[in-house]
Amino acid sequence: MEKDLFRSRIRLRHLHCFLAAAQERNLRKAADKLHLTQPAISKTLSELEEIVGVKLLERNRLGARLTRDGEAFLPHAVSVLEALDAVTNAVGQEQKPAHESIYIGALPTVAPDLIPAVLPLFRQRHPQAKVLIQTAANAPLLQMLTAGEVDFVLGRMADPQMMAGLSFELLYVEPLVFAVRNGHPLAARPSVSLSDIVAHSFVISPKGTIPRHNAESYLQSRGLAIPANSTETLSVSVARQITRHSDAVWFTPAGAAREDLADRTLVQLAVPTEGTEEPVGLLLRSEGTLTTLAREFVRMLRETAATRRSARSG
Repeated sequence: MEKDLFRSRIRLRHLHCFLAAAQERNLRKAADKLHLTQPAISKTLSELEEIVGVKLLERNRLGARLTRDGEAFLPHAVSVLEALDAVTNAVGQEQKPAHESIYIGALPTVAPDLIPAVLPLFRQRHPQAKVLIQTAANAPLLQMLTAGEVDFVLGRMADPQMMAGLSFELLYVEPLVFAVRNGHPLAARPSVSLSDIVAHSFVISPKGTIPRHNAESYLQSRGLAIPANSTETLSVSVARQITRHSDAVWFTPAGAAREDLADRTLVQLAVPTEGTEEPVGLLLRSEGTLTTLAREFVRMLRETAATRRSARSG
């Protein structure tokens, strides 16, 4: 890729279209997001690929997926657009009105499931609102909530001493699942046993977390243990990438892998995991009121969770 030629031909519309396609993994959805037609966004992406000289997206009837070059290009495209936003924000601050903010605490395994589904709806009504999302393990999140550092938490019920001054509202219950990359040796087998699974390294939540406790209890009740060569991480994005690019088995709450399982980037192994179900809900301060923005976001979370519960039971 010739640097001068690239600089002379690249346009912001190329980056906006690429980022929307990378985020939505579907050209129709990306076009809707940018208020363009699908042929227009497809043409713009083809122009971008011609400029950079490599294929950035694999397109098919199921959607669009980043190639290895696309994954390498993505953080640079994001950096360019963020830099432009920073310039915009730095200019004329004295004339800009202050915008309301909402502070959300969420478990890493819950945040990528519910929040992306709710945020576009929230943005339609409050396009200027600032949304700050803190992810952490359950205990630190409850400490943030108690200290007033976040408006509410998407998390799990904790020990009574940690729940003092807090309330818990159940949104849904989800099990742990075994997820592997599409093409994993276990994915092709007509039947898989737990012994087959524990022969592979795991990607799993760290000790002290509720998913880890439930995973250990599940395996111990069957005379098995978490493999010694497992990788522990709170980061869903790190866990996802490790699973996608190795033969590791991701033992995770179902919501964390929901999108990957839906688009078949990852495959759920058909092994029952009864007894690993975890309640996920809203944690609020018992004393104190939510801001108007926070109340509206909470309402949308409740509605989204109710819709998913109905879909599962239907």
